Amino acid sequence: MTISNREIAAIFDQLADLLEIKGENPFKIRAYRNAVRTIENMGTDLSKMVTEGIDLSDIPTIGEHIAQKIEEIVKTGKLAKLETLEQSFPSHFLDILHVKGIGPKRAKILYENLKIGSLEELRKAAKTHQIQKLEGFDEKLEHMILEGTLLTKKEGRRFMYAVAESHVNALLSYLKDSKDALQVICAGSFRRRKETVGDIDLLATSDHPALLINHFVQYPAIKEIISHGETRSTVILKNDLQVDLRCVADESYGAALHYFTGSKSHNIAIRKIAIKMGLKINEYGIFKGEEKIAGRYEKEMYKTVGLRYIEPELRENLGEIEAAKKGKLPELITLEDVRGDLHLHSIYSDGHNSILEMAQAAKDLGYDYIAITDHSKHMPIVKGMDEKKIRRQMEEIDQINDQLKGIRILKSIEVDILEDGSLAMPDHILKELDLVVGAVHDKFSLSQDKQTARILKAMDNPYFNILAHPTGRLIGERRPYDIDMELLFKDIKARGCFLEINAQPKRLDLNDIYTKAAKEASIRFVISTDAHEPSQLNYMNYGVFQARRGWLEKNDVLNTLSWSEFKKSIQRI
Repeated sequence: MTISNREIAAIFDQLADLLEIKGENPFKIRAYRNAVRTIENMGTDLSKMVTEGIDLSDIPTIGEHIAQKIEEIVKTGKLAKLETLEQSFPSHFLDILHVKGIGPKRAKILYENLKIGSLEELRKAAKTHQIQKLEGFDEKLEHMILEGTLLTKKEGRRFMYAVAESHVNALLSYLKDSKDALQVICAGSFRRRKETVGDIDLLATSDHPALLINHFVQYPAIKEIISHGETRSTVILKNDLQVDLRCVADESYGAALHYFTGSKSHNIAIRKIAIKMGLKINEYGIFKGEEKIAGRYEKEMYKTVGLRYIEPELRENLGEIEAAKKGKLPELITLEDVRGDLHLHSIYSDGHNSILEMAQAAKDLGYDYIAITDHSKHMPIVKGMDEKKIRRQMEEIDQINDQLKGIRILKSIEVDILEDGSLAMPDHILKELDLVVGAVHDKFSLSQDKQTARILKAMDNPYFNILAHPTGRLIGERRPYDIDMELLFKDIKARGCFLEINAQPKRLDLNDIYTKAAKEASIRFVISTDAHEPSQLNYMNYGVFQARRGWLEKNDVLNTLSWSEFKKSIQRI
């Protein structure tokens, strides 16, 4: 089994956090942080490089010292230095770093002054107003921390889809390497492309299930084996992700895949249909009396009860069964339908690469066009653009468009929507752009009336095209701001504007429920990655998954159009 780059980066990230809390050399900490970014964005597996004997110290920001630690992680699955550091803190101490407003420096203050070593201790301290008394904290920050602990508690021990995906891919690869594995697939909420995943449900067929289970429980990333049977095993990985593996017979594979994919309410609805037909349906198949009449293939589970096949992303009992009965299931959008990415950042604001580098990466993916949407200057933290800077950027885009054939770069901006609904860039600049993407980046706690009015006023601007990450949420970190979605949908259509599905793994904004509701209101969308470096262009997949869960088809999404068709679709003036 090979350990993924993401897992290696996570180990160094934790190491840097604990070293910072310990007050270690800041240059050493910065070196680990730089290594994390390099590792996360590498196109080559470090495990493979170690196996092939490649000198990792030649990689920029790695060096000999970190290269040695990477080799240790690849060969042992752990890092002794990190394990030693962890022993000097409470076992759940690092959990508090997932709470918005708490980084290593504040975690150190909380630990040293209040002995806070867990989420529950942090919640109690915030609730009893002990935190606001500490230097560097105040009532507002304490309230944000309390809200963050409650949000984390509400989310439960769940993992972002993108995080779970790296473990699923590694597990599937490991299992498929066994000669005893015939078919192996991940079911459950992961297969339905949910935003977060509570556990991993693996399904396999095998002529020798006990041998495959024995192979599974030897997976190097396992922390604890909960059960180990002949056909099923449950384990906990080192990051506390639970994984279940079930081995089923070939003749029941389709039934089991349907059953364990869920959702529970979808399965119950299908079962009720079967009962009305005098059939029994379970994880082993569909039965008429004692005779098994279906179960080997998943599609026949639907066909047997008179339904078209329903894609996993739709299986939430939110109208998909009725649509299947009427032959009105959507033809869901696919990644191959997407022809451009309309939310990218460069070194003109908080991106890490040049416009040319971003454009070349997009061209390599086969895109016809992209929009460079660097920030306006309103938020100092993102080093946004003033009028002088955006004019310089427009000139550079013209030059690149002249030299780089096969892709078109649109002049654009992610312009801040100010509290009063005005835009943080004058109209005489906005009218020169190909595309204007507006976004809320502050004042999240405004009342619903004020927040809604703010956004609607911004869309009154005749140059406004797309509302980026429309609810402002960060999964597990920040709740959506309060807006009247029904009014938003009504007015955005009237103004000829569009909604973004932001594909950043922590955003996935809009969520699937609002996306479906907006589609029903005849709103059209763009799916964009909000990429800050070339590797993040691959986040498009997550945006497409979110769109599919919201029932979107190719025609619902503007950036499936050719450039000429897209240009006509966004014109308001």
